[in-house]
Amino acid sequence: MRKLVVALAALFVVAGAQAQTEPTDKKKKKDWSKVNLGNRANDHFMFQFGYDGWAQKPDSIRTTGIGRHLNIYFMFDFPVKVDPRFSIGIGAGIGSSNIFLDKQEADITGRTNDLRFPDVSDTTHFKKYKLANAWAELPIELRFVANPMNSNKSWKIAIGVKVGTMLDAHTKGKTLQNSKGSTISNHIEKEKSKTYFNNTRFSGTVRFGYGNFTLHGAYQINSLIKDNRGPQVRPFSIGLTISGL
Repeated sequence: MRKLVVALAALFVVAGAQAQTEPTDKKKKKDWSKVNLGNRANDHFMFQFGYDGWAQKPDSIRTTGIGRHLNIYFMFDFPVKVDPRFSIGIGAGIGSSNIFLDKQEADITGRTNDLRFPDVSDTTHFKKYKLANAWAELPIELRFVANPMNSNKSWKIAIGVKVGTMLDAHTKGKTLQNSKGSTISNHIEKEKSKTYFNNTRFSGTVRFGYGNFTLHGAYQINSLIKDNRGPQVRPFSIGLTISGL
């Protein structure tokens, strides 16, 4: 939440700086309410990818490699009439997350009350093992663009929230090894279950960049795992957004 507050403050600092650079003469001051936005493209399509991690992760969970996400959203953009540098973006899409475990497994099909992450380093285990989740999401953004008439060649910033409902949760292990790390077979094993996970997620988001490329960040406000069903980890992501249309 602290990151979102800082982003919000930055948004209005940028807006204030823009206003201060305009002429003080009322005859020369630009009337933003009369600009023509007929051909404006303002991030109606967003494709996101980057790094994923878990905040508040206990030491008992060992992650490895580069966790990653892939998100695709289609957005409707509604400019503020009195000042179209500001707008509201509302849309829908699909978000995903992949976290890799280091010689551990996530027992998502287990029958215990808590989701367990057993250590398998001293027994047969998979060389690569990941926990993957996918959501249908509704993102909402408060946007600012320095030049609303040509947002594809302008600085922009956006803060927002997104609400998602879980579509899938599964684990996938590849390449079976013995305790010494020698390959036994190229066996692949996949298990699916949403039992231990919150079906709804709430995340805060921020984007900043130029034209069709922005850096983005997101932090899940509620826990990935249900209360009293396992570690209360909160996924976060950092990456690149490619936008247009």
